[in-house]
Amino acid sequence: MGKPTGFKEYPRKSVPYRPPVIRIQDFKEIFTDPEEGELRTQGARCMDCGIPFCMSSYGCPIDNKIPEWNDLVYQGRWHDALERLLETNNFPEFTGRVCPAPCEGACVLGIVQPAVTIKNIENAIIDQAFAEGWIKPNPPRVRTGKHVAIIGSGPAGLAAADQLNRLGHEVTVFERSDRIGGLLIYGIPNMKLDKAVVERRINLLREEGIRFVTNTHVGTKEDFPAGHMTRIMEEHGEQIQYLDPQQLLRAHDATLLATGATIPRDLRLPGRELKGIYFAMDFLTRNTKSLLDSNLTDEMYIDAKGKDVIVIGGGDTGADCIGTSLRHGCRSVINFELLEQPPTERAANNPWPQWPRLYRPDYSHAESKQKFGRDPREYAIMSKEFIDDGHGHVAGIKTVNVDWSKPNGKTPFSEVPGTEKVWQADLVLLSLGFLGPEHTVSDMLGIRYDQRSNYRADTDDYATSIPGLFAAGDCRRGQSLVVWAINEGRGAARAIDEYLTGRNRTPEEEQEEELEIPPEAD
Repeated sequence: MGKPTGFKEYPRKSVPYRPPVIRIQDFKEIFTDPEEGELRTQGARCMDCGIPFCMSSYGCPIDNKIPEWNDLVYQGRWHDALERLLETNNFPEFTGRVCPAPCEGACVLGIVQPAVTIKNIENAIIDQAFAEGWIKPNPPRVRTGKHVAIIGSGPAGLAAADQLNRLGHEVTVFERSDRIGGLLIYGIPNMKLDKAVVERRINLLREEGIRFVTNTHVGTKEDFPAGHMTRIMEEHGEQIQYLDPQQLLRAHDATLLATGATIPRDLRLPGRELKGIYFAMDFLTRNTKSLLDSNLTDEMYIDAKGKDVIVIGGGDTGADCIGTSLRHGCRSVINFELLEQPPTERAANNPWPQWPRLYRPDYSHAESKQKFGRDPREYAIMSKEFIDDGHGHVAGIKTVNVDWSKPNGKTPFSEVPGTEKVWQADLVLLSLGFLGPEHTVSDMLGIRYDQRSNYRADTDDYATSIPGLFAAGDCRRGQSLVVWAINEGRGAARAIDEYLTGRNRTPEEEQEEELEIPPEAD
């Protein structure tokens, strides 16, 4: 805990973002530098709650020792706080920036007051550690001689690679795009997670002995989903090599599928074939690649400048589409959400410690309000048809309002008569989530799927139906958070290590065994 009476004395104060009018002019991170004194004050708000629900199944999936490092920050013991943080989290610089913080939603203080600023404190600990030079390459002292292949370099694959490498196994990560990081690189825009932060961690993992292979697709050259990174790379003239998955399995003692959930949910309405309609991830990926390759000067991205943009679907991805469109200089931006506008306070059916489903503006909603004078979100609205401009390009969307209090038997809502409307739009972005992983590799290997088309593997061993082949992350559990991907990667690494060695251990436990002093002989 922090100061015993801290939660009574100090109000919650989050680290502010840069002003909206300034930050929409660039793709730099939206965050400002925190003040150490203020962070220590916020750490003091962590109360002696008895049962820290921030660490429960409602809170942090990786069991971060939140009360411990909150207290250590309050005391100014930053290095000790770092040690506690790294015991459970491989990449706090990622979660500290992009995680929606379910830990704060489950904070006991949140029952009566605003929760502790856990996410800000976590991010400050790791940022200070890098700034002070406390984070250094620490390759394993002994190698086991076992070789593990990991397909996919998102947070699940990287977490597994880090754990397995620290246990002494030789790890090779295969990534089909031109950069390592998966959604950390191309799925999350630079203003939320600076790619230099990702590259810093990748370089550290490389120095510790992990081998990364890019531009390599495990499988055959097939029809990938629209806007897939492989297609984008081909448009840029970049070469991709293809590996036989059976050959990869034979060349390694164990293989992990961490391919993510990359099949986007489509919106099959009349006019869907019109030009100007894109999946959100295609829009974001092309923007980030162009930004990293040329600072957008190559113009190899979907430009929203001067356009009326409509984003269909909410969540983080929808918000990122809004933020990116604003930075391009769009003429307008509207965000359709099928659900009703959530309340400003917890509803009776959403009690603590569940994740609070509340109305709150994300960073890009505040930016849009600053530029256009209103929150861009329109709630309880359903798209009906895309409108043609007469030349094969989208010109608008026909919609109708819906009433969630009146289910019609087929759907949990009914359309409201007389609310039909046509919205002007010459760029439409579909942010409707993902259906599951691609099946190119899995079909070639013959693994089984669950009812949602994910790779079937239980959390007790993360093993698929093929001996020596494991699965973790969004491809196994479905679309989820970065922190859940890290959880999955760590769990799969432990299962793989046990499969290879017969021992159930973590890198921390292995290190403790190495440091043990044998008892004196009698």
